[in-house]
Amino acid sequence: MEQSLYPNATPAPFDRAADVLKFEPNPLDAIFAPKNVAVIGATETQGSVGRTIVWNLISSPFGGTVFPVNPKRPSILGIKTYSSIKQVPAKVDLAVIVTPAPSVPAIIGECVEAGVKGAIIISAGFKEIGPAGAALELQVKEHARRGRMRIVGPNCLGVMNPINGLNATFAAAMARPGQVAFLSQSGALLTGVLDWSLRENVGFSAFVSVGSMLDVGWGDLINYFGDDPRTAAIVMYMETIGDARAFLSAAREVAYTKPIIVIKPGRTEAAAHAAASHTGSLTGSDDVLDAAFHRVGVLRVNTIADLFYSAELLGKQPRPKGRNLTILTNAGGPGVLATDALVGGGGQLTPISDATMDALNQLLPAAWSHNNPVDILGDASPERYAKTLELTAQDPHSNGLLVILTPQAMTDPTMTAEQLKPYAKIPGKPVLASWMGGTEVEAGETILNRAGIPTFGYPDTAARMFNYLWQYSENLRLVYETPTSGDATDPDRARASEIIANARREGRTLLNEYESKQLLAAYEIPTVETQIAANVDDAVNAANGIGYPVVLKLFSNTITHKTDVGGVKLNLRDAAAVREAFHAIQTSVSEKASAADFGGVTVQPMLKLGDGYELILGSTLDPQFGPVMLFGLGGQLVEVFKDRALGLPPLTTTLARRMMERTKIYTALQGVRGRAAVDLDALEQLMVRFSELVVEQRFVRELDINPLFASPEQLVALDARVILYDAATTREQLPRLAIRPYPLKYVKHWTAKDGTELLIRPIRPEDEPAMAEYHKRISERSVYFRYLHPLALDQRVSHERLSRICYNDYDREMALVAEYTDPETQQKQIVGVGRLSKIYGTADGEYSMLLVDAFHGKGLGSEFLKLLVQIGRDEKLERIIAYIAPENLAMQAVSKKHGFTLHRDMDDPSILEAALVL
Repeated sequence: MEQSLYPNATPAPFDRAADVLKFEPNPLDAIFAPKNVAVIGATETQGSVGRTIVWNLISSPFGGTVFPVNPKRPSILGIKTYSSIKQVPAKVDLAVIVTPAPSVPAIIGECVEAGVKGAIIISAGFKEIGPAGAALELQVKEHARRGRMRIVGPNCLGVMNPINGLNATFAAAMARPGQVAFLSQSGALLTGVLDWSLRENVGFSAFVSVGSMLDVGWGDLINYFGDDPRTAAIVMYMETIGDARAFLSAAREVAYTKPIIVIKPGRTEAAAHAAASHTGSLTGSDDVLDAAFHRVGVLRVNTIADLFYSAELLGKQPRPKGRNLTILTNAGGPGVLATDALVGGGGQLTPISDATMDALNQLLPAAWSHNNPVDILGDASPERYAKTLELTAQDPHSNGLLVILTPQAMTDPTMTAEQLKPYAKIPGKPVLASWMGGTEVEAGETILNRAGIPTFGYPDTAARMFNYLWQYSENLRLVYETPTSGDATDPDRARASEIIANARREGRTLLNEYESKQLLAAYEIPTVETQIAANVDDAVNAANGIGYPVVLKLFSNTITHKTDVGGVKLNLRDAAAVREAFHAIQTSVSEKASAADFGGVTVQPMLKLGDGYELILGSTLDPQFGPVMLFGLGGQLVEVFKDRALGLPPLTTTLARRMMERTKIYTALQGVRGRAAVDLDALEQLMVRFSELVVEQRFVRELDINPLFASPEQLVALDARVILYDAATTREQLPRLAIRPYPLKYVKHWTAKDGTELLIRPIRPEDEPAMAEYHKRISERSVYFRYLHPLALDQRVSHERLSRICYNDYDREMALVAEYTDPETQQKQIVGVGRLSKIYGTADGEYSMLLVDAFHGKGLGSEFLKLLVQIGRDEKLERIIAYIAPENLAMQAVSKKHGFTLHRDMDDPSILEAALVL
């Protein structure tokens, strides 16, 4: 590796797809770019943390002044000390606190009073020791909130900014400058990586020990380094996720432009317990964490080595467009090892095209492998390597290339590397190398690394890295894939809420089968006809009405798994069979549970299901992410086969399909061995409606449809189990959804001044095609007024840009669209967009709007602004601002109408800033 993992990277611009190009100050600058630093608890004691931090700060100049605070000493390391933060004669940006935990709350309070905006709490002894420590954290939070202070820690190593020289840690050395931000929940791991990086000449843009994340968490840091032009990638060692919503929100925003690579221990129960003990936090399900990473485009790796290998690879090479790898080698064994690693990790060998095969036959000796891996034989010259690489790179089936060299007697590792340099940047196809050996191949490795071709000591490692690369690329593509709009549905939310409320009023946490199916039906999920029979005569009458054959199932408000107590009887063909089944269920339940658990039976038709599959669709609760959805193979053996995929609600049709694709049953659902395929589009829609139920009916704790019968002809929920929160649980006590659901409360019908009827609603991912058409109907003048600079149509309608705009994170911003339906054609058009974006790290928001020119002057802009101001109040913002061109008189008038004051922007006097204090 070289000093910079990203030698050719250019600084990242301020990249917000929907914002004016304007930088905003960040509260974390007080921590990462302070002017003055106070070390509270600084000492002269050799080897102490307090002395080491002072020494590190003065040994690595950061452009500011260090103020030691210690009431018992006149000076430390020759620097005058102060008895308290109040006595420091200059304004302090950052306080580094190394005093015992019980003293920290009062110290934070003093810092707030002194105007300090950032703190690093090195001290341990907080929530990781139990309730007493957690109580101290609460006190610290209360003080910090009062002064809007941001805090890293407690129980941490500190932070380094090698770019500006800040070393506010007690590590033994300073990291080299580079373009990778390394964030870690383990301080000891940071010091180990630091030592390794100095030996390997690897640099960093930041080194952050987050500790137990009392305040500053993963989301804050991802936001900060996502906007940092000197950071090209973010790598993380994570033990617990902390604020799941903040992490997912930030990661999804940043991952598209900068790789986020995470190693998260805790895959085993023992490791998860150790992580929880270390941080004092819940770890949650590892499978759920994987699903969350998939959802937002984060790459998860399994080893520390892979963490930095991946960062290097993503920095030097393009992302592949698929999983096909072409392997070039001068020896058969290493090619086989690479193939095993590739295929074992989900990658594929490139099928060599006929044209490439013909070209290789003309170039290579007759004994070459005639297959992939392309074995070009032990006597391969540098020229043969280079020409083979050139030919195979042109194969349209290939998505990446791995060149393996073993130092045989006829091999020239150094000249071969020189010959490969021109192929270091093949568009859309990463090139990796494995120069196997020791001193003989070192010079060649150095040449390749400097050219931008990452080298690996072993070919299986290189193949594993390619697998990470295509997985990352595929994740990103799926994150921003445009979903289909699907069927227009209108769930009976009131009916669903009533069913749940009735059960909770009765003190029940379990819906019976009839209620469960009524709940599903309210969200238009097909269910089998079900009638309740309290006695045997009612059961016979119901069966006669439905028609034979029928199914009898236990009706109970207390028992969830009916088969465990003999509560299901199938294929009953006459009244006598129904009577016998009724009594059998009653007897079995009385014996295996109790007579009180028997409330009668439900009678259902015995469906002629034909060729189909039993699936499961469910929702359960994760301690960190809240509700989590499950899809997979269902039936009685669901726990045995464990063929399932997890996902976070709410879903789009695209996300629903990706959940299906991660299961083995998906292959069968597509049609296998002459069977017709299940209607997968309809199954997508059903899963989307199920996810809406999960996020909208918050008092549902767990929900299973098992089995969900799926065949080419139908989808039908045969059985359902719904568990509720008890009546004592309030809405405020419910776990927060990891991903904020669609905000229905901002959907409204509105009539313009001229009588035109419009629907104003929050934007959806499915709106991307309509947004592209909307931009085609906007004049260049309106575009300039919106963005304060020209923006070409092809830029405005690119998929990369529109997908990010339409995939609104309703926690970060709220975009409202005005939708017009043509009364003759019934075609829908978006005619305006109003947006309110939170300004990260502040209590401010920025509003903007852009209308189709034909809808100017109809009052739509004023209505948008009224709604955006209300959203700002709902979100507890303190101020809303906007940047307006002086020529944009209409926007100025609308702003003034709603109470905004206008003045020249201090940074750019050619722009007006409108501001409203809420």
